[in-house]
Amino acid sequence: KNQQSTERGFRFLKDPLFFTDSFFVEKPERIETMLFLMSLCLLIYNLGQRELRNCLKRVKKGINNQVGKVTLRPTLRWIFQCFQGIHYVTLNGVKQIVNLTEERRFILSLLPASCQRYYL
Repeated sequence: KNQQSTERGFRFLKDPLFFTDSFFVEKPERIETMLFLMSLCLLIYNLGQRELRNCLKRVKKGINNQVGKVTLRPTLRWIFQCFQGIHYVTLNGVKQIVNLTEERRFILSLLPASCQRYYL
């Protein structure tokens, strides 16, 4: 099972949106460096996802997934996609944050203070 979760973590490599220039990965040192960085990123991603899921379990409240069904096990990728719609705009000299819904505020309340400062 642990092998499957690791492989799922690296499935983005097959995604056409992830560009890996063959020039960059020609030398073994560069391949090792890229593997190290990607492993570190996957570790941080999984820790963030785990913390979010633990917080949801603690408050005994779920959030809507992509199809609108309540879940206690959202992916961090889905959370990132949710937050893509939030923008900081200036209209008539007034600065404001738009599209910060109640659900997004709830998700922010589960995240560390550094994340909350970024959006609030």
